[in-house]
Order: sequence, then structure tokens, then C-alpha cells
Amino acid sequence: MSAKPRITILYCTQCNWLLRAGWMAQELLSTFADTLGEVALIPGTGGNFEIRIDGELVWERKRDGGFPGPKELKQRIRDVIEPERDLGHVDRS
Repeated sequence: MSAKPRITILYCTQCNWLLRAGWMAQELLSTFADTLGEVALIPGTGGNFEIRIDGELVWERKRDGGFPGPKELKQRIRDVIEPERDLGHVDRS
């Protein structure tokens, strides 16, 4: 049995992004409840907001031009951990 993916969300405490990080974690846990092993929130500083899967950078606020919306984040996560999965209404315009 292989280990389930671990997602980390690094957020800036100075910028008060805990609620945003918690919301993203909740969205991912709701959508991928049976697929994920863990979603961890990591406090940081310096305007950081990064989302990683098993250490692989999936979203970085500065690089990607802001914060992800739930739809885009779920699609990016799905593309890494379950590319064949249909996300239903999230995949439709």
C-alpha cells in the first residue's frame, strides 16, 4: 500500500492569511477526503503563500499572480494526485 499524498500550505502570519490557508485546506479535504493523507498548515512570514504536494510546488502566490480560487486549486491538485478523476461541476464552465 502506497502512502497517500501530503499537502502543505505555507502562509504568512504577518499578513493574516491563516483564514485563507484554512479555507483552502478545508476545500481540499472536502473534495479529496479519501485520497489525501494529510493537509498541514505551516506558519511563515514575508508574504509567503505556497501549496505543495509531497514537497512539489503546486502554487506560489508571487509566481502565480495571487491566490488560487478553490476551482483552480482543486484542478491543479487533481492533475497531480488523480489525473483521471472528474471533478464534476468544477470541471465545467
